[in-house]
Amino acid sequence: MSPHSTLPTISPQPRLSDFFQGMGLLGRAFSLILRDRRLFLLSALCAAVTAAALVGLVWLLWRYAPGALESVWARPESWYGKAAWSTVLVLSGLVLWVVGANVLPPLLLAPLQDPLSELTEEACGGGPGTSFTVAGFVRGLVTGIAHTLARLFFLLAGLAVLLPLHLIPGVGSVLWTVLASLYTMTWMAGEYLAAPMTRHLYPFAEVRRMLRERRALCLGLGAGIYVLLWVPILNAFFLPVAIVAGTLLYGGLREARLLAPPPGESTTAALK
Repeated sequence: MSPHSTLPTISPQPRLSDFFQGMGLLGRAFSLILRDRRLFLLSALCAAVTAAALVGLVWLLWRYAPGALESVWARPESWYGKAAWSTVLVLSGLVLWVVGANVLPPLLLAPLQDPLSELTEEACGGGPGTSFTVAGFVRGLVTGIAHTLARLFFLLAGLAVLLPLHLIPGVGSVLWTVLASLYTMTWMAGEYLAAPMTRHLYPFAEVRRMLRERRALCLGLGAGIYVLLWVPILNAFFLPVAIVAGTLLYGGLREARLLAPPPGESTTAALK
């Protein structure tokens, strides 16, 4: 398989089938990770940290979520009240677990996100990454954490806006869960597409444009990552797989000429 065959062939015009192509990017990412030794070793390190973080999140939610809900809604005495209370607890816990999985591992692994993306581009036929320097590592660490914190703020802010839906009797919590999940999927697509685009100095307006113009494709990527989070064992690899998949999407968009060359980069150095 040639390096360029790993990149998706993206239609110039949006199609409904783009959603399934977006989900299929995770399979391409897994395949590339298994074929490339450096990607595999770096992904294994990410997986070990992610697994510990996910187990910790489960313990925190199991230990503290019931008490947090009781602080705003006392546990009812009636059977139907208990059923509604438990439903809110379960639905909120599921979404909060996904949110926590997108907060803690990215923060812990911020220094490794750019190297993963760089290795992916190199494996797909791009030029070699820059050589290691202490100054470059520190700069990348600070920048990576700052960008991750900024994107996480938008995730949490969006979910906070949806919180009043819980006040709607009966269907409010179900509606919040559905809308919060869709918002999180969209955010995931933007998060992992933004990783290579930010490294290539694209403004975030270009990320928003891709999310808007190729909505089905990006939502498919986000949905695939969301589903992967619920698959035991494999979910430990969700962060490296998401980063590789987002970088493959970036490369596919470049191949389809839906993205201009990176700002400040000559066309001869552009990803081909």
